[in-house]
Amino acid sequence: MSAGNVSAAVTAAASPPSAPLGRLAARGALLTMSGQACKILLQFGGIVVLARLLSPGDYGLLAMVTAIVGIGEVLRDFGLSSAAVQAPSVSAAQRSNLFWINSAIGLLLALAVFAAAPAIAAFYGQPALQPIAQALAPTFLLNGFATQFRAQLNRDMRFGRLAVAEVGGQAFGLAAGVTLALRGHGHWALVAQQLGQALATLLFLAVTSGWRPGLPSRGADMGAFLRYGSNLMGTQLVVYASRNIDALLIGQRFGAELLGLYNRAYQLLMLPLNQINVPATSIALPVLSRLNDDPARYARFLLHGQSVMLHATVAIFAFACAQAEPLIVLVLGPQWAAAVPIFQILAAGGAFQVAAQASYWVFLSKGLTGSNLRFTLVSRVLLIAGIVFGAQWGTQGVATAYSLGVALAWLGGLVWLRGSGAPVAAMGGNALRAMLAYGLCGLASAALSLTWASSLGGRLAVGAGTMLAAFLLLLALWPAFRRSVADVLRSRSLLRAA
Repeated sequence: MSAGNVSAAVTAAASPPSAPLGRLAARGALLTMSGQACKILLQFGGIVVLARLLSPGDYGLLAMVTAIVGIGEVLRDFGLSSAAVQAPSVSAAQRSNLFWINSAIGLLLALAVFAAAPAIAAFYGQPALQPIAQALAPTFLLNGFATQFRAQLNRDMRFGRLAVAEVGGQAFGLAAGVTLALRGHGHWALVAQQLGQALATLLFLAVTSGWRPGLPSRGADMGAFLRYGSNLMGTQLVVYASRNIDALLIGQRFGAELLGLYNRAYQLLMLPLNQINVPATSIALPVLSRLNDDPARYARFLLHGQSVMLHATVAIFAFACAQAEPLIVLVLGPQWAAAVPIFQILAAGGAFQVAAQASYWVFLSKGLTGSNLRFTLVSRVLLIAGIVFGAQWGTQGVATAYSLGVALAWLGGLVWLRGSGAPVAAMGGNALRAMLAYGLCGLASAALSLTWASSLGGRLAVGAGTMLAAFLLLLALWPAFRRSVADVLRSRSLLRAA
């Protein structure tokens, strides 16, 4: 690869014929979303079962450790998985080198976390955290091995195999966690879940990818990969810090119990976000990278992908926010009732977070990782400052600061990308339309369920019916919203034309 610019290489690369690319995107979307549906069911089932077997304090202990050591996952990837997917071509020697780089970083991080475990326990004043951190250390090595197997499947658009590997790994991890929880091992059930998932996912990826790394090669040009990856890693480090400073502050100031409540509220928010954003990016990035030389098709695919994510996710957030009390108390149990207001505040920020994903696609697909890093440094440092300030008012203050910061970052991202050639005005309109529409549906759901029902189950039933009725009414009265929904329903045909 030329000295330097992965983006230019992508633009110059010959794009595959449009019809095969469209068919690959459509098939990939179907396979990936099918896999994600299985993962959502597994994750949600795991949340329900484990929340009833474990206490908020158990979750708080694990969250204390992961808030610190989780930054190693960003370092372990080093942005090289995205670099491998986005590059127009990757030789066998380059692919093997990428594997060994990620594996070496994973090994170093595993050793570093094991050695740092006493310091982590001392920071929180919780001796129990030392063995937890040491037990989690091997996950860095396992995930380091897995990185390029996953990237290869992603690059080749073999989304069915990728879904099988990820669902299989998640199922194995959940089985390990539930087994230990039923035997009364408390927070060790959560540790076992993490270790089991990492090991099983690696094995599934290695088997399904059909690729084996060779020995490291000094002759392979790795400069473009490392430059792309280092910029992206810098961005991801700042994002990680902004997403975990809340857990760090709550755990250090208020203890494991309150952190456990906040962590469950945050994980309930991230469940739909991760299960839609991550696979959507897996599909969008390789396709958009190949459409850089066709602005019209690029814009059409980008806006359609954003619309699908918005309608799928914002609707869930609006209903979950409106019916947070019956959902959390009935599903997780009354011991989690204090998480309700935290979740409602975070859900508002979640809508802006999913809207901002399209901006992230633009940064990566156009090779603008340096620009993304600069934007992230500005927006996320302001977010971190807000969270530190909000911590004066406890968990709800932290949640409010986080949601406001995410909303401002979404708006700032659109302004930042004005000169990129992306359809930023249409991206903003897409997001505002979806958030307004489903926000109105959620308000109606909350108001009528509180008025017409007294029991939690009754509120949930009335709220669901009201949400659907409000949605249908908006379809009838709001032509732009109706066209947006129709566009999502035509996903398969539109993807074929991408």
